[in-house]
Order: sequence, then C-alpha cells, then structure tokens
Amino acid sequence: MAALLLIVIYIAFISLGLPDSLFGVAWPLMHVDLGMSLGFASVFTVIVGCCTAAFSFVAGPIIRKAGTNRVTAISVIMTAVALFGIGASPNIVWVIAFAILMGAGAGAVDTGLNDFVSKHYKSRHMSWLHCFWGVGVTASPLIMAVFLDNGTWRGGYRSVSYIQFSLGAIMVLSLPLWKRVIAQVAARGDTAADEAADEATNEADEEATDEAAEETATPHLEKKKRFNVLKERGVLFAALSLALYCGMEYLVGVWGASYLVGRDALSPATAARYVSMYYGGIMMGRFITGLFTIKFSNKTLIRGGIICAAVGSALLLQPLAVLNLPAMMMIGLGFAPIFPCTIDSTKDRFNREYSADIIGFQMGFAYVGAFAIQLGAGYLATQTTFIVIPAALLLFNVLLFADVELVNKMTAKTN
Repeated sequence: MAALLLIVIYIAFISLGLPDSLFGVAWPLMHVDLGMSLGFASVFTVIVGCCTAAFSFVAGPIIRKAGTNRVTAISVIMTAVALFGIGASPNIVWVIAFAILMGAGAGAVDTGLNDFVSKHYKSRHMSWLHCFWGVGVTASPLIMAVFLDNGTWRGGYRSVSYIQFSLGAIMVLSLPLWKRVIAQVAARGDTAADEAADEATNEADEEATDEAAEETATPHLEKKKRFNVLKERGVLFAALSLALYCGMEYLVGVWGASYLVGRDALSPATAARYVSMYYGGIMMGRFITGLFTIKFSNKTLIRGGIICAAVGSALLLQPLAVLNLPAMMMIGLGFAPIFPCTIDSTKDRFNREYSADIIGFQMGFAYVGAFAIQLGAGYLATQTTFIVIPAALLLFNVLLFADVELVNKMTAKTN
C-alpha cells in the first residue's frame, strides 16, 4: 500500500511538468493569433512566475494545515482547468487570467513534494522524482507539435488539459490511500521505517508519519519557522543558485523555439521538437543522476552538470545549424542534476527542522529570479539579436558555478 503511494507521488510530478513547456513552444504561433508582439512572452511569464513564487513563499504553512495530499490533488485540478481555459481564451487577458491560476496551483505542490522527498528519500529518489517531471515536460511539446503542424496551438493546450484532468482524478482517488498509510504508521510507530529507510515502502511510511506531524503543527510554530529561515547561513546564496539555474532552464524553455525559428528559420513545429529533445535530455539525465548518486556526492554531480551545460551553451552559440540539436540535448543533460541535487542538499546544508520553509523560500526566490532573468535576456534578444540567448546561458553558467562553490564554502561546517 505504501509503495502504491510512492507511485502516486511520481504521477503527481508528471502532472507538474506537463504545463511547463507548452507556452514556449506555442508562442511563435500563439502571439500571431492573439495579436501580441513576440517580446510579450517575457511579460507573460513574469506575471505567472510572480504568482507561483508567492504561493511557494507561503507553502510551508499551507502544507502543514491542509496536508500534502490535499494540496497536490487541488493543485493538479487547478492546472487542468487553467490549461483548458488557455486553449479556449479569446484574447491575451483571458490567457493571463488562466495562467495565474496555473501558477498558483504549481507553487505549493512543488514545494510540498520536494520537501517530502528531500527529508525521507535517498538522493536517487529526488533525481528520479524530477525525472518524472521530465516525462511531463518532454511529452507536452511533442503533443503541441502535432497541432502546430496543422497551424493551431489551441488543440495542444486542450489535449494536455485532458491528460491533466485524468491525473487529477488519480490524485483525488488516492486521498483515502494517504489516510490509510498514515493510520498504519501511527498504529505501529515509525521505528521500523527509520531502520530500513532505503526500502520504498518504509520510506513512504516515513513520509506519511511526517505529514501527520506537520498537520498538527501550531500557528505559533509556523510563525517561528518562517522567521528563522533567513538566519540560516548561506540560505540567500543557495536561493540565488536556484534562481540562476531556473533562469537558464526557463530561458531555453521560453525562448528556445523562438531562437531556432528566428536565427535558423526552422518551422515552429520542428523547433518545438528540438525543445522537446532539450527536456528529454533533462529527463534522461535525471534518471542517470539517480544512479550516479550511489557513487558520487551532490556537490560533484552539480559541478559536472554545470560544466556540461556550459559546453552545450557554447555549441548553441556557434553559427552551424547542425549543432543545434546536440547542443540542446547537452544543455538538458547538464541541467539534469542541478535542481534535484540542490534541493536534496538542503537537509544537509541547513537546519533539518526548517527544511519545508527553507525549500519554500528557495523556490519562491528561484521563481522570482528566474523570471527576472528570462525577462531581461528575452527583451534584449527581441530588441537586438537572438544570439543573446546562448550568450546569456554561457554567462549564467559561469555565475552559477561561482555561487555554488560559495555556498559549499559557507555551509561546510554544517555538512
């Protein structure tokens, strides 16, 4: 039963990935249909990002009050409604309204599931969890590409919304499963789970026990935890590293297709498939990362990922169109370990008691920074040349490497 709960958590992350890559690949056609400029993509994503960030910042208290199971089910349904609404929107105002709803749904569940896996699963499970996010984020551009071939983007959004509604139904049906697992663990205690934490069933039981404890937290404790987050040495720089990473990930996701269409005159459908291969690189890389965590530390995997992404960015900067696809895949492979390994390191770098709030703070900060980065780089690219995109990627990889090393140094005594 507890193993089944683990499967549900993986499915939840597929649903989290489905909406993330749709907008970027649809926008080259979408902006024409809606009568908007190409550069408006940055403004749109910043609006959505601010909403997502806001919910990430307050995710800790929400999760403790409602429970991760309820937050997950509600969030998946919210994103399904939002995706369907975007596909049916007559103008950009309605698109933005539904996108805000989608951002709100993503913020809290992202923090909750990351916190669960960080505290109660080995590092490989964190990477595999985000591998399932990669399944969703890789599949949606391929679905959209089918409709772009026929000159429409709306069908792509509606089709993905149907998948999301199906996953939402699974989340709702799984609510009793969470309750049963919590009851089982409460009845027998968690000693056995602590002694065999590497077994999937016991790990899932541990999660359920922790959720039960979180749900009984007092409002006073919530306020205390929120207040203490910034007192942790290195938290701001750790949040900055996620902001830099997410900025690069979103930069490729939002502007990658426009870059390929604008510089190399690829069709929107072909560019969408290239972006899908970028996300496929992230997905494959995270599966491999999960295996590598057995032999290598999070620090080593993060360093290797940044170097790989930097090389891919340099290839994308070259004028040879034949290098575009391998460059996109190489960037994806390099990005793969950075986010899950950084999140997994939270419990080791900082006070474990505050992990949910620290992760929520880091992710909220990451969303704000990420959308600011892609707004600036995207605007500059549309006003000058799209070469700005790979050049910015290369620069941010260098900055990320320096920031990661600074965080490692600042938190060395607590690791």
